[in-house]
Amino acid sequence: MNMKLIGSILLMIGTSIGGGMLALPIATSQAGFIHSTILLFACWAVMTAGAFLILEVNLWLPKDTNMISMAKATLGKSGQAVAWVTYLLLLYSLLAAYISGGGDFLRNLLSIVHIELPIWLSSLVYALLLSFIVGLGIRSVDLVNRSLMFIKMGSLILLMTLIFPNILKTNLIGGHFHYLTAGITVTLTSFGYATIVPSLRSYFQDDVKKIRLAILIGSFVPLICYILWDIAIMGVIPSEGSNGLVDMLQSGRSTSEFVNALSQLLQRDSITAFARIFTSVCLATAFLGVGLSLWDFLADGLKVNKSNGKIWIVHIATFLPPMLIVLLYPGAFIAALSYAGIYCAILLMLLPALMAWSGRYRKKIAKKETFRFFGGKPLLVGLISVSVLVIGQTLIELMI
Repeated sequence: MNMKLIGSILLMIGTSIGGGMLALPIATSQAGFIHSTILLFACWAVMTAGAFLILEVNLWLPKDTNMISMAKATLGKSGQAVAWVTYLLLLYSLLAAYISGGGDFLRNLLSIVHIELPIWLSSLVYALLLSFIVGLGIRSVDLVNRSLMFIKMGSLILLMTLIFPNILKTNLIGGHFHYLTAGITVTLTSFGYATIVPSLRSYFQDDVKKIRLAILIGSFVPLICYILWDIAIMGVIPSEGSNGLVDMLQSGRSTSEFVNALSQLLQRDSITAFARIFTSVCLATAFLGVGLSLWDFLADGLKVNKSNGKIWIVHIATFLPPMLIVLLYPGAFIAALSYAGIYCAILLMLLPALMAWSGRYRKKIAKKETFRFFGGKPLLVGLISVSVLVIGQTLIELMI
């Protein structure tokens, strides 16, 4: 396994294991551990299928093609319009969530050393630093992400090793199945790595075998981590009561309150330190992966190549809108992830299935010599049906 493949797997893991992981036990706290585990497996399956369909459709078209051109080639101008709108809404929502969570965490961290910053300034500093790395391109993002991922996985292993002896089994029992729908959007978003698939195709120079392996491993590792993470957090922090997970769900400062709750409950400096390291790196790696995906998407949509003197337009279009969202709505972390789930279902489940259907059976632009995902028409119909149900249910939940 070469370093580029390892780096790409880590990039996918880093894009997945981000703010969504921090939000998972909070968003699904009322449903309970057993129900949330079932939901995790279901979301992993449908989102992985969507990722492979994106790869299949992307391989029909020239290299450096992103979702805009894919949707236009398979679904026409109406599909292109849907891709534009949902992609921007999804990735702007994710970036807003990571800037909000990262800014909140940075502010909380600096306050420990008696440096008080307003939330808007800490969010701005956080966004400027990471957006600079994204602007350097996928190679720079890959190298920085590798370092961050080793720190992240190391701190996660140490953190869970310290937390597991403190788990109360009674905290893992119970929960109500009907609350599960409220956590679907955050759970889906936790597997929202597929936006980076077109970028990986360019990075691997059309080596389909390695891309498929990266998708499979890069999606399965987060699934296992999420299950272990839910056991650790739901087993230690009760869902109800003061400083409980339900309280955090209704708070605008979920990331800092999450770390503070662990500190107060376990009373161990080492756990607090590893929790802070893990939280900060989680948000940073997710920001890098999502920022890179959006950057490449806008470069494709605006027809700006990386040697073009107007590349600064892509940079501003990528990072200014989510920064404005955070400045206008500082408590955007959980809310942004909830709305992102709707866009995630449209862009990474519904749209890939529709594009594959159109390319295979209507326009017949699918190339026989390229990769084709298994399942045929039944799989595509299933994905379309599930995505429509998820979108409808989520809209109802948000309107109530």
